[in-house]
Amino acid sequence: MTQVLCRRASYEYGIVREVAFDVLDALGGREIQAGSRVLVKPNLLAPAAPDRAMLTHPLLVKATVEYALDRGARVLVADSQAMGSFGKILKESGIREALRGLDVECRELKNSVQVDVGEPFGRIDVAEDAVRSDVIINLPKLKTHSQMLLTLAVKNLFGCVVGLRKPQWHLRAGVDRERFAALLVRICATLKPVFNILDGVLAMEGPGPGKGGIPRQVGVIMASRDAFSLDAAVCRLLGIEADRLFTHAAALKSGLVAGAPEIVGDLPRVQGFQFPQMASTLFGPRLLHGLMRQHLIQRPVIDAESCRVCHDCARYCPAGAIGFQDRKAVFDYDQCIRCYCCLEVCPHGAMRAEEPRLGKMFNRIIRAR
Repeated sequence: MTQVLCRRASYEYGIVREVAFDVLDALGGREIQAGSRVLVKPNLLAPAAPDRAMLTHPLLVKATVEYALDRGARVLVADSQAMGSFGKILKESGIREALRGLDVECRELKNSVQVDVGEPFGRIDVAEDAVRSDVIINLPKLKTHSQMLLTLAVKNLFGCVVGLRKPQWHLRAGVDRERFAALLVRICATLKPVFNILDGVLAMEGPGPGKGGIPRQVGVIMASRDAFSLDAAVCRLLGIEADRLFTHAAALKSGLVAGAPEIVGDLPRVQGFQFPQMASTLFGPRLLHGLMRQHLIQRPVIDAESCRVCHDCARYCPAGAIGFQDRKAVFDYDQCIRCYCCLEVCPHGAMRAEEPRLGKMFNRIIRAR
């Protein structure tokens, strides 16, 4: 049984620093040795201010960096973002200002090395800085995710797949959520973050993980040495069974979950948390898949009033499913793989996941039976 620490917190630096130092001490922070290479891996999806609840809060990043520096480590804060320049993310997130004056390096993950993550994926390209580090401190954000339900500790490490290799993996996984979840689990199990500290002070609910999501005050910081246990504890916090989380179901299937986590501290119960709508993906005979893509399965749609025709969604779409006609973005749903990268990267929150009318009718019939 693995411990998961839960601490009430707010975004006052004295409180965040005390909580971060406390949980790192409790989890064995003395393993961080003088001169060791420590990678601090926050969630830096795209440029956004802290009040949007998209990114790991700058004060938690600062407190974690200070702890590692106090242990004499060489600290790198890094991620491979989905959209925007890394410099812009550091500025808009407040991380650049928060780390001012500290002896820490901040840069985008760029160079990759091949690592065997196990079957069925074999050798894949992963950020060299993550592979070569002595200690990874994983700093996920508590957010919803329109493909994986939630993006927590396990999902956060997908940021160690560099640049456009991320949408390439989305393309290879296609509409198969279970296969993509299995990939995320294998990456996490391979990188083995030593500490996982989740920013759940201001969380995101609704159609996350991008700017379409809704900030929600939860008021906790949670931590564990085991990413899978931390994710299971967050599910308990939100009042759902852990196996509803695709990554946790994949971890259970792979035998990577060591029983239910032991919660240390006061774990509140969050009432009425809004999860993204999760509809079924393709099923049945391949001959019918085109019909299902068009009329039955959940798909990304565009709010024309919010869209600014910036083309960011089309540039990032791994399947090339987004085009433009008459200055309006349009989807080719035969090509769309339902990875919802467009929801993640849209800087205007103009994308949402929606089930077609026929799909809603079909699912109502199935549920009734």
